[in-house]
Formats: sequence, structure tokens, C-alpha cells
Amino acid sequence: METNGALVILCRYASASVLKWIRVNQDSLAGVVLFLDDNIPAVVAGEDATLSYRIFLYYRALYPLRRLNTVLDAVWVSTRALGDTMRHLAPVVVPPAPPSRLWQVNKPRGDKRDVCIAYHATGVHYSEHLFLHPIIESILIQRPQTRFEVFAGKHAAKIWKDMEGVTVRPPVSWSEYLEESSKRLIDIMLVPLTPSLVNDCRAPTKRIDVARFGAAGIFSISKAYGGSENTSEILLPYQASVWTETILNLIDDTDLRAKVAAATRAKVAAMRSAVSEREIIKLLKIEAQRW
Repeated sequence: METNGALVILCRYASASVLKWIRVNQDSLAGVVLFLDDNIPAVVAGEDATLSYRIFLYYRALYPLRRLNTVLDAVWVSTRALGDTMRHLAPVVVPPAPPSRLWQVNKPRGDKRDVCIAYHATGVHYSEHLFLHPIIESILIQRPQTRFEVFAGKHAAKIWKDMEGVTVRPPVSWSEYLEESSKRLIDIMLVPLTPSLVNDCRAPTKRIDVARFGAAGIFSISKAYGGSENTSEILLPYQASVWTETILNLIDDTDLRAKVAAATRAKVAAMRSAVSEREIIKLLKIEAQRW
């Protein structure tokens, strides 16, 4: 790899070998940037993620910080709320700006009677699985033509064990997920967020997945997705009865699903257009400053 004038962007954390490589090539690099999209200390201190993952995050993301800080030129964060947790580093907010190929829908939606509802989560959303379980249990009884698909690690998968009409899938790599979601459609996607320090710092990136699947999304009212005012999207308080009623309405109303899906696509399109050339130039002006 040519190091002369290279800008190194570290996503979340760096291994010992990467840190060693940076130190060896430091004088020839244009700069070193750390990009963060999660409140990692809150994840480590919380209880939603598995113990093994929290230990991994500590040793990979937190323990090396003292060494990493000596070579950093800038810190980028995905949201202003996340930046507020580390103001002493003067982080630059880099909001999601997905290219159209990552979210535009080019798949025909055929006529079918069954309705697919999905919850695609990572391993740090155990509380959301607990929240959705009784909701989905009720939905499947009231609307037997519905099926539910959920991504869940071993810990969360136990919540959905032996439920008729539920397909539990293990997490897959990002490249696998992108390829699959580019080829199929989902009718309704659920994006609940339990109120927490971790979720307060999240970016609205799940909107991109919802748009790519051509789905009608239901989102939690939150710092990530905003409130329910002045929007055609569906944003709900974290109340099971409200989510149940709304999901039933979407199952029964094809036109409403199409309207809600279009609203999310419009939101995702706006993410891209909101990033100006001036902001991009600002990101690339790395000052030779060490923390």
C-alpha cells in the first residue's frame, strides 16, 4: 500500500497491528482519523450486548485509546449527540449520506396475500427483542396471513424460540446483507429503540435499509428519527399497544404501506442532498493537531 499522502480512517477501533503500522508510517501519512458511530463506553457499561462482545469492545476500542490518541489528527462522529459525549476532542459530525445505489428500489412488488414483517437488529438490541415479542405474538394470532422475520444472535434468539410463523436468522456480514436486501422486498420493517444512552447517540441509518427493502417502516420517536409531527412516516412512542394497533393497520392497508414507504425513501434521499460540498471540504482539512 502506498502510504505517502494517505489519509487513514479507522472505523470504531484499531487492532494492535494497525496501530503499529500507523506508527511505522506516521511521517508519510496525510492524517489519521477515527470515525465513531456508537457510544462505545455506554455499550460496554450497559447490559444489552453480550458479555463477550462488551469485553471485545473494551479491549479493542477503549483500552488502546491512550496509544491511539497520540497519532490521531481528527475524530469524526455520526451524530451531534454522540459528539456531545466527547466535546474535548472537538469531533466533526459526519451524518449518513447514502448513494442512491444503496437504497433505491428497482424490484417489482407482485400480488401476494401474505405480509412479511421484519426486525433486523444487531447484537446490542436485546431490550428491543423483549419489547417486540408480545407485540408479534398478538399480531400473528390476529392476522394469520402474516409472517415475521428476525435477525438475532444466540442470546436474543431464545426469545423467539418455537414461535409459529417466526423465522429466526443469525446475523450476517454487511456485504451479505446488502446483496440480499438488494434482491428482495419486505412489507413492514420495525425499528424500535429502547430509551437509553446508547440509542440516544444513534444515527438514522436504519432508514436506509428500510428504503432498500421497499418497506413501510415503523420507527421509535427518538433523537435518531425525530418526532411524529410534520411527517408522513410513522414514528411512535415506545408503547406496545400503539405499535400493535399501527402494525395491524399497515397489514390491512396496502395503500397506506406504499405511502409510508415513499415517505421513508424521501427522507433517505434528503440525507444525500443535505451534505454540501463545503462540508466535504471541511472534513478533508486535517489539522496537524495531536490530543
